[in-house]
Amino acid sequence: MKSFSELVLSPPLMRAITELGYEKPTEIQSQALPILLGEPTDFIGLAATGTGKTAAFGLPLLEKIDLTKHGVQGLILCPTRELALQVSGQINLLGKFKGVRTVAIYGGASFGDQVRGLKGGAAIVVGTPGRMIDHITRRTLDLKNVTTVVLDEADEMISMGFKEDLESILKNIPKENSRTWLFSATMDRDVRRVADIYLKEPRHVQVNRNEMLSSTVEQIYYVTRDSNKKEVLAKLIDSAQDFYGLVFCQTKAIVSEITQYLVERGYKVDSLHGDKDQRDRERTLNAFKDRKVTVLICTDVASRGLDVKDITHVVNHSIPRELESYVHRIGRTARSGKAGLALSLVTPANRALIPRIERMTRSKMKEGVLPTRKEVGTKKITEILTRFQNQTDFAKAKELIDENWKKEIATMSREDIVGKFLMLTFKELFEDVKKSATPSQVHPPSRSPSHSGTDHKRDYGPRRSEGHRKGNWQKGPRRPFKSKWGRPTTTSR
Repeated sequence: MKSFSELVLSPPLMRAITELGYEKPTEIQSQALPILLGEPTDFIGLAATGTGKTAAFGLPLLEKIDLTKHGVQGLILCPTRELALQVSGQINLLGKFKGVRTVAIYGGASFGDQVRGLKGGAAIVVGTPGRMIDHITRRTLDLKNVTTVVLDEADEMISMGFKEDLESILKNIPKENSRTWLFSATMDRDVRRVADIYLKEPRHVQVNRNEMLSSTVEQIYYVTRDSNKKEVLAKLIDSAQDFYGLVFCQTKAIVSEITQYLVERGYKVDSLHGDKDQRDRERTLNAFKDRKVTVLICTDVASRGLDVKDITHVVNHSIPRELESYVHRIGRTARSGKAGLALSLVTPANRALIPRIERMTRSKMKEGVLPTRKEVGTKKITEILTRFQNQTDFAKAKELIDENWKKEIATMSREDIVGKFLMLTFKELFEDVKKSATPSQVHPPSRSPSHSGTDHKRDYGPRRSEGHRKGNWQKGPRRPFKSKWGRPTTTSR
């Protein structure tokens, strides 16, 4: 299928497609739409995030809604509230001329508002598994008329611990007249088990692995020590032509640490993680979309369902523990054919992960060379020179130059004046790097998987002192041992 005009769609849907500017279908759309618009069937679609899956299942779902019937007919399950909101918004745009009502239900929002939305005649419900279970339990969500269930990003829902919730919801769906469409970036053992149990003779579509990453994304990795990552990140942001991107971290603690570091240095930065309530998350996302914030530090909560256009960079503070998450993270950039950069900070101990990622994605990663402080400084000074040259309205500033200022600069050269100005403006560029202990050096990282990053070395206990390495044993308490003749004696530890 090379064009949406080849599909047999109702006029309201065709009008919506035209208004939204849809022209050429993506790979997953061209393969899935003819199947899902045909005879009822269960379905499995494997494709990465950002490949147009929402329209691939949204158009057939809308086409099959019977406006003469009441109640919920379509159910779409998503792993995060951000993705639920994004999918709900997209379904509303596609179905607005058909008059299909969609409601989004997710945790962190008013339960009462969601109940009113459900009672208002929503034909399609989009939501997260946990909140879906809440509504089913309270009998505010009736599934008896559901004919289509969509599992969007099924692998992510299962990896986030929603497997039991998914199975509970699927058990409540009438089996006789319903169909289940499963969309996922990967098909691991747990996803396969859910498909085997709840899908009956599903049709399959898979976008080739080498097509799951955008051809316009450039992947670069930088080898550095864990203690240097904050400074390296700042260099990469400063050396970029126009940085507007995401920095993914393994834990909320690292998110907070890096956010504070960049805030103190004057970057337009904010954070996004699971502890933020819905109001704070929406405020942060709106600020990012409006570019009041240009650097968003986040956990993997933002690797799915973040609907922000024109992201130029995605930075992996460390390679994620689950390599599949790497694909989801970098899928935030290079969307809709635009170019993007995926940058990863890798410790020497974890450099071996690079070939694994290359094999998994069938794409090459390039080792980058970090810019020097002088190169970053030269770039910043060049940028401010352009602004200096374009500044024409400075008469009011001149009026503030009193006798003290005139006396101070009277004996200074032009280079001295500019040098002091630049030192005040970019003080951090000219300061010597302070070798202070980082929090991870003072307090060794926890061994708990939920609090340790991929790039942390395992703590095997105290290391030998310098004296040990030179062969000089430290003095310590004596302990008895048996000599070869069996008599106890003592020795230094």
